[in-house]
Amino acid sequence: MLATPSGTLACPDEARQQRLAAQLADMIPGAATIRVSLSDPKQTWPHPHAIAKDAAGETIELNRTTARVAARWVLRVWPDADWPRPHTFDLAAATLTRSNLAAASRRR
Repeated sequence: MLATPSGTLACPDEARQQRLAAQLADMIPGAATIRVSLSDPKQTWPHPHAIAKDAAGETIELNRTTARVAARWVLRVWPDADWPRPHTFDLAAATLTRSNLAAASRRR
């Protein structure tokens, strides 16, 4: 996915991002971020996978179906993202960043 000059990831429809954030917040109560990747640690082949965390950074337990549906929804909103790498969707800001970039900005 291409980045804008400010370094934030570009998505053609901001309203769609906001709707997705609202739907995921409703589907996963207490979630603040959702980390999406194509590598489910319980599978030997690529599968959409999501890990939800609350505002304190604690993992919220998701069943397999919820994790897969959440991941697929995020993948559909950002089809051009660099999906071989994991990304984090911030539900409050409705923004997607590469997970290693999100971790680096929190350490500063």
